[in-house]
Amino acid sequence: MLTLRHHGGALHREDRYLPPDAGMPRPVAAGAAALAPAAVRARAAAVDGEPRRTVRGELARLLAAAAIDQPTHDGYRRTYADALRTRAKLHGARRGALGAVLRNLEAIAGSGELVASRLPALFETVARNREWWSRGPLLRYGQRVSFQGSRLVWQYYTGEGLQIQWLGTFGKANGLWQAGTYDTELRELLDEALGLAAQRAGGIAFEYLFRFDGGRPPWVSGLAQGTAVQALSRAAVRLAEPRFFEAARAGLGIFREAPPSGVRVATPAGVHYLLYSFAPDLRVLNAFTQALNGLHDFALLANDAEGRALFAAGEAQLRAELPAYDTGAWSRYSLRREADLSYHRLARDFLRNLCTRLTEAQVPTAAPTGGTAPAPTPGAPPAPIADPTLYCDAAQRFTRYLSQPPRLRLVSQRARAGKPISVRLELDKPAFVTLNLRRAGRTVVVLRDRLGSGRRSLRWARPLRPGGLFSVGLAATDLAGNRGAASGKLRVLSARRKG
Repeated sequence: MLTLRHHGGALHREDRYLPPDAGMPRPVAAGAAALAPAAVRARAAAVDGEPRRTVRGELARLLAAAAIDQPTHDGYRRTYADALRTRAKLHGARRGALGAVLRNLEAIAGSGELVASRLPALFETVARNREWWSRGPLLRYGQRVSFQGSRLVWQYYTGEGLQIQWLGTFGKANGLWQAGTYDTELRELLDEALGLAAQRAGGIAFEYLFRFDGGRPPWVSGLAQGTAVQALSRAAVRLAEPRFFEAARAGLGIFREAPPSGVRVATPAGVHYLLYSFAPDLRVLNAFTQALNGLHDFALLANDAEGRALFAAGEAQLRAELPAYDTGAWSRYSLRREADLSYHRLARDFLRNLCTRLTEAQVPTAAPTGGTAPAPTPGAPPAPIADPTLYCDAAQRFTRYLSQPPRLRLVSQRARAGKPISVRLELDKPAFVTLNLRRAGRTVVVLRDRLGSGRRSLRWARPLRPGGLFSVGLAATDLAGNRGAASGKLRVLSARRKG
């Protein structure tokens, strides 16, 4: 963690309570297309003769509607003006980062989404970026930072500046809870986070305020929100703070509503909770599983009937779709692509956590220590007990895949010279593959690539014109470092004669 001090200079330190950064993949560059909806609305407003919405104009509108008071209006207007002046003085990456944050603020204002509850997080983001890019060092993509006197976790996204990383923030809250001796720090972190929550989906939500992978701000994540509900529920018991239960209950809104407001997608089996509210077709295993872990903990600790219902609906769907994420040798990150090493382990860990929770639910346990949970809702049905075997077995298989060598075989048996050749092979898990073609004891060509599982090919761009029989040596190293090998023969036929 890199922490910016009050009077300049950044301090490198290890934060032992912050979990590894494995929550969000590096996105495909969104570019200007991510702002298209706002631009369309702006053009429509111009056609209709409506004035263009601006940050200052929207603040004035909120003041006139008594949604904010005069000091609040003046403070946010001053923050915006200070950031504009600072941007004019910056250059290069610093100017670009602060400018991106300001553009996101202006786009939200232009789309009519600058509501009162969203102001604290938006202007905190502007102020912190102004502070960092005025005095802090340049950052690499994905680097996590903090500010002296604050417990929030921020993350740098190239082209988007510093953004509050809610998954990291609530992951750190869980780390403080697990340590058991940092109650003051845990309370301070959650109070700071709750001060930046926005009204959304009939409750509160911890919104992301930047463009990401085609998504336009503000958007929410079922993974981050589930972790927030979990951390708040744990802290409510540990700290004997009912208001944290109230906040966790208010955070259920996005699990009730469909995108783009929420993350709920109804299915024939139950409900899938999305990683991103802007991507209703993207189904991510680790995000869905952790959202369920968070809902389970809330339902258990708060004795909450709705929490149990939300968990049960999601668990039924995960039970139905989990087999599709298992290739038999590796896991899929989503239904469309295989996991990298960190996401494979993360999915395994979240499944293991769900296995543990459901296994413990089979046997009555004592009430949590350090506080008391609320009494059950009068007339509420008992919590359904789901069979943990599916999740326990999947976690064990995913663990076994980490030490299981890749299996591969040559599929192509013949090819024709005179044109590029695609040498086909079959692979049971993602791996780095090397293909060595030899003739008469001499290596003719070596082909290398990272390949996913299934039938794949390596391109031989310049095959020899004379035909012949080649010995093929295949070697594969999977993402966990396990090695496999295979061999075969490839006959290269003479090139066809033209005419």
